Amino acid sequence: MPPKILVITGPTASGKTWLAVELAKRYNGEVVSADSMQIYRRMDIGTAKPTAEETRGVPHHMIDIADPEEDFSVARYVDLAARCVEEVLSRGGLPILAGGTGLYIDSLLSGRTFAAFDGDSPLRSQLEERFRAEGGRALLDELARADPETAARLHPNDAKRIVRALEVWLTTGKTITAHNRETQALPPRYDALTLTLDFERREDMWERVDRRVDRMMAAGLAEEVRSLLDSGIPLKCTAMQAIGYKEMAAALLRDGDVHAAAEEIKLRSRQYAKRQRTWFRRNREAKPLLWKSVPNFADVLQASTAYLEEFGI
Repeated sequence: MPPKILVITGPTASGKTWLAVELAKRYNGEVVSADSMQIYRRMDIGTAKPTAEETRGVPHHMIDIADPEEDFSVARYVDLAARCVEEVLSRGGLPILAGGTGLYIDSLLSGRTFAAFDGDSPLRSQLEERFRAEGGRALLDELARADPETAARLHPNDAKRIVRALEVWLTTGKTITAHNRETQALPPRYDALTLTLDFERREDMWERVDRRVDRMMAAGLAEEVRSLLDSGIPLKCTAMQAIGYKEMAAALLRDGDVHAAAEEIKLRSRQYAKRQRTWFRRNREAKPLLWKSVPNFADVLQASTAYLEEFGI
């Protein structure tokens, strides 16, 4: 049987860190972050990284492991996070995967593997140069001859995925379609109990999101983004495209209206929370934990422990 782990998901500002720490204290747990932005160093306020006060001594892994300039992939996340989970299990602890990046969570739990590649390989550079010189349509047509199923899903302007698919085909002789089909047939890596924090009323979720952005601004989000820009972090890198950083950077470089930027961050964060809810609701086996307008922490904790006991932890 695959080892048991606990997964805590939910939209932004739903209390995942709080619940993960509470349950870690009770069940000898360690937290493995599943947040695609908390991996970056020097990006603390806008990513809502847990503070020392919030973690209360519970070990947290997969935080501050990459520089903002790095191109961090889901494949790299799965490789590193799986090692963290195995180390926690070897210590007799309960791994608690907590975060809101659904793709990271699903890829880790499923045991999915990724075709190996080198981001600095000559082949990738050649394909990217060909994309610029010949255009996306030419490369997509070439991909269609080898992997029509993947090509049919891609737009000619989707340079990243077209180049990646051709790279896999030319390197391995196997299409991404075939690779994905093989990995989907693999048994799950872990026996996971998933708890999904959410709100009974979406208006309460919006209010929590807005309050979080207000706290970020008070904590110095604008100054954090300014520091990143002054250090030479390029705007086009993945880290600076994150909600909060993209909007604030644009304001600082344009007219300096950080208050307008904060309002835009609230809007983008609410939209993101809505997408997260849609993603997590696809998991029919997840156990929902719903916040009321006035949060009842004792009820959520009691329900969580009941689910854990039923699961055999």
